[in-house]
Amino acid sequence: MGFFDFTDAIVRLPADSAVDGLRAGNGPAPSLDGIRAEHDSYVEALRRIGLDVDILPPLDRHPDSMFVEDPALVFPEGAILLRPGAPSRRDEAALLEPVLRQRFEALLALDEGSADGGDVLVTPARVYIGCSNRTDEAGARALARSLGKIGRDTRIVATPPGTLHLKSDSALLGEDAVLATPALAASGAFEGFEILITPEGEESGANLVRIGRSVLVGAAFRRTIDLIAGRGLTPVPLDTTEIAKVDAGLSCMSLRW
Repeated sequence: MGFFDFTDAIVRLPADSAVDGLRAGNGPAPSLDGIRAEHDSYVEALRRIGLDVDILPPLDRHPDSMFVEDPALVFPEGAILLRPGAPSRRDEAALLEPVLRQRFEALLALDEGSADGGDVLVTPARVYIGCSNRTDEAGARALARSLGKIGRDTRIVATPPGTLHLKSDSALLGEDAVLATPALAASGAFEGFEILITPEGEESGANLVRIGRSVLVGAAFRRTIDLIAGRGLTPVPLDTTEIAKVDAGLSCMSLRW
């Protein structure tokens, strides 16, 4: 299998409380119907690409729980339960534990600090861990130790001030090619990679997901879609208007392996 060839995914349905998820801004509130419709389209896209998708039930006490990639990471070698940086999300990892234990022979858990899966970018050579508003240095070091136990090399990098997550501002488009916002590209985090810069005004389009030759990308980012197509990949535009209002994007809505 190639690096981008996934066969399975785990998602969680949005809870009724999803509209109360974490929000950095003071813009209009999201629509619950809109969030559900966007999540349904996301799951349908994963299935069209060929993934076997396991859909977990909603957790109404946890508004952000549909963003399953923040409390856990999965690899062919095993899974890691994380310690989300937002206090309201800290219990979500334990709620994923039974599901992951059924699917992975090795299951590790962070024991200190804070670390969100949104700050983890996996590349063929190593795993990049970004220190951000949600991942502190202690959590990044603890995660690096856990990744070392499953044979993964790591590099801890600093994200620009105000960055929510490393993958809010970057994504892997090729085995040696990263799409990044201007600020993250200038940080030096991805030295040695071909760095593609997000088109002006489409910085949020950096949060995308490549699966095989397909790339899930926000439908609003037309020039980013053109950039993807220009590299011989197949863009899969998805509406993320409502989900973006709760500080989220495409990468955080599934665990893929």
